[in-house]
Amino acid sequence: MKTFLSLALLLSLNVCAQNPELILPIDSNSILNNTPDDLPASFFLKNRAALRAQLPENSVAVFFANPIRNRSNDVDYEYHQDPNFYYLTGLTEPNAVLLLFKDDQLFNDYQTNEILFLQPKDPQNELWTGKRLGIVEAKKKLGISKNLPNTAFLNFEAKLEKFDKVLSFKIRDDINNNNNENGSLHALTKSFQIKITPLNNVNFDELEYMMAVLREVKSEEEIVLMRKAIDMTCEAQIELMKALKPGMKEYESEAIVEYVFKKNGAEYPGFPSILGGGENSCIIHYTSNRKKLSGKDILVSDIGAEYHGYTADVTRTIPVDGHFSTEEKIIYELVLKAQQAGIDSCKVGNKFWGPHRTATKIITDGLLELGIIKKSFHVQRYFMHGTSHYLGLDVHDLGLHGPLKAGNVITVEPGIYIPKNSDCDPKWWDIGIRIEDDILITLLGPENLSAKAPREIKEIEALMLEKGSFE
Repeated sequence: MKTFLSLALLLSLNVCAQNPELILPIDSNSILNNTPDDLPASFFLKNRAALRAQLPENSVAVFFANPIRNRSNDVDYEYHQDPNFYYLTGLTEPNAVLLLFKDDQLFNDYQTNEILFLQPKDPQNELWTGKRLGIVEAKKKLGISKNLPNTAFLNFEAKLEKFDKVLSFKIRDDINNNNNENGSLHALTKSFQIKITPLNNVNFDELEYMMAVLREVKSEEEIVLMRKAIDMTCEAQIELMKALKPGMKEYESEAIVEYVFKKNGAEYPGFPSILGGGENSCIIHYTSNRKKLSGKDILVSDIGAEYHGYTADVTRTIPVDGHFSTEEKIIYELVLKAQQAGIDSCKVGNKFWGPHRTATKIITDGLLELGIIKKSFHVQRYFMHGTSHYLGLDVHDLGLHGPLKAGNVITVEPGIYIPKNSDCDPKWWDIGIRIEDDILITLLGPENLSAKAPREIKEIEALMLEKGSFE
């Protein structure tokens, strides 16, 4: 597979060769996916109990693992578990089903209120795709009371007709339906569809609300992991500020941040890294990352490391030559003012959309004063996205968007984007500014979890004068 050797890996090897102190020792526990930061079985047990408390009387909830997604031909993407499934089980393997019952159910030779159907051990298969947890270890590691081979689900007599409600999510439409192996997700979901076809007690809507209730408020264990993911991301932003120079390619800046993620123990980027310079700074979700950066460009770096399932989301806007121009400073300070006001409004009991309304008012007034817009509603031309979203197992995490609660983690990320040929003075063209931080809502007020990455112009310009690890 050497044709897939990434620039990030090549850069990592080069940096480590020149900086031996950056090489981390191999941890045998990590190889076995068993690290000190692993969430304990009690965490997932608590989550299942909390969901069970929400379930209506005489009901069962059915969850499926995420599909294996094909990249091309016989190469699949690296597997990533469905966040809801992980939140309830801790299992990171595919081809699995969880049945969660409101009350204990009596089967032929056992009684339980939960059953996990998962892949059994298979030495031949594991030789190619890695070790599986297996039935015995699943009980020890995950703490689920009843574990069965996934093939047992095909003929499982669940008697779903006896429940007042069978709750599930709609079956995904991206499952590989060419895989007809007994334990494949296609076989499992097909079996489920056959079981529920004659029933009128199936609901595909209520579970999303229930999971949003649970996942929008983060536990202490989750916040520990999120702090680590966010710290890794801030470190990446700092290293990028030190390394960024005219003549670099956007993909080189991407390689730097993703190297720092991996070096610090992140499993993945939480989303495709956005590194947009010059005109690309005005594209909200730009991910091509191929442009050569000039000294007159500013770079929007919107990135997030994922650690043990939990992702960060931190954006900084950086002048490629180390200095903001006069116009860039004006727009940057306006966005920063709007962001800080939005953060200040992140208080328990305030409306979820409050930070957006606060930031929008400041940006609108500022653009009117600068003559960039003539009417207040024209602000949508240059600030066209929301200011906040929940953060957690998903970068756009589940939540109810009601009053803010202690334990919510949300982003505050206003921006101004003025592409070429906009209806304003050309001196503002190709300026795109976004500043984003991850905010923990507490009873004592908002805590900026990503404050480690500089936001002030003077701090950014000063940091860019320092020598980084990549020079």
